[in-house]
Amino acid sequence: MSLKSLLLSSDDKTVRVLRRVLSDLEIGVEHCSEADAAIRKITRQRFEAIIVDCSNAEEASSVLRSAKASPVNQRALSIALVESSVGLRGGFEMGAHFVLHKPLSGERTKGSFRAVRALMKRERRLQLRVAVQVPVECNGSNQYRAKTLDLCEGGMAIQFSGRIVKENTLRFSLELPGLDRRLEICGEMAWGGSGNQAGVRFKDVTEEQRNTLRQWLNNQLPEPEQDDPPVSCSLTDLSLGGCYLKTSSPFPMRTRVVLSMTTNDFEIRAGGIVRVTHPEFGMGVEFIQATPEQRDQVHQMVEYLRSNQERAPELQVAPEGLDTSTADTEAAESASTADDALVGLFRDKSQVPVEIFLQHMEQQRQALESH
Repeated sequence: MSLKSLLLSSDDKTVRVLRRVLSDLEIGVEHCSEADAAIRKITRQRFEAIIVDCSNAEEASSVLRSAKASPVNQRALSIALVESSVGLRGGFEMGAHFVLHKPLSGERTKGSFRAVRALMKRERRLQLRVAVQVPVECNGSNQYRAKTLDLCEGGMAIQFSGRIVKENTLRFSLELPGLDRRLEICGEMAWGGSGNQAGVRFKDVTEEQRNTLRQWLNNQLPEPEQDDPPVSCSLTDLSLGGCYLKTSSPFPMRTRVVLSMTTNDFEIRAGGIVRVTHPEFGMGVEFIQATPEQRDQVHQMVEYLRSNQERAPELQVAPEGLDTSTADTEAAESASTADDALVGLFRDKSQVPVEIFLQHMEQQRQALESH
């Protein structure tokens, strides 16, 4: 099943470069030169990515808004192509996850889209639903019984038996066919369907739970799709709340990522969210520390990196999907990072030109070294 993208552009050179790059990466392209035609396609077809040329900012914004409002494309990755005079801020203000400067260069654009493709695959996997009906125990302030209708990596649809649940967050217990133990997982109500049906979004998922779900779902697919290999990055700046990583293939803003580092003796992993992305250069990642397990993982990674600054191995970074959960975002921001200078820089300067951002980061680094 090939990845699909929608491209809005009336610039022949831009279209030629992107057709070639996306074809090499096995990403299909539906090209539209007018916004009305693009919006019609968005309402009728599913795309993993929406790419808009911002030469006409009003039309580009209209297409991105239509994608967000479309039930089938609201989670599509949005990419804005801007002139240097518009800059990163202009593209992000339109709601884009990723911004590339025109004119596009074939090799540089391919490097940027390698990370984009990896995220497109993960997003599609997250939404790929497997029909399964098994009993579910739902525990909150009360106990409820239900059955699953379908299941994906990010959540499930369920049907309650009896009374309608009024609670937002519950703990679910279910036994999936072929597993030798019950899956215990927390979730929040994402939508209410007709009558007694509801959608559940999983939250605070542990690495063990995620791996169990992923393996079970892969076993249900006739031809499971392989994830792209992780992106190799070098560390430039580090704090208790986040890090800046240099790479030619950074992930888009609000990408949930897993950072991993392998030594001769062990592997350390930690989760984060991309808060700053500079195409072809690097990205700023804020660590996720919403649970004790996540805080422990971050602590191990930071301690190791700080004690091995001169010989730290490269970090491998893989996408986990787009961060669209308000709860997760608030949890990341409410962790002990309120006074973290590096994370503060990510939040306050995420849309300034990369040269200015790097100057701020260098000044911050020098200030820390002088103390």
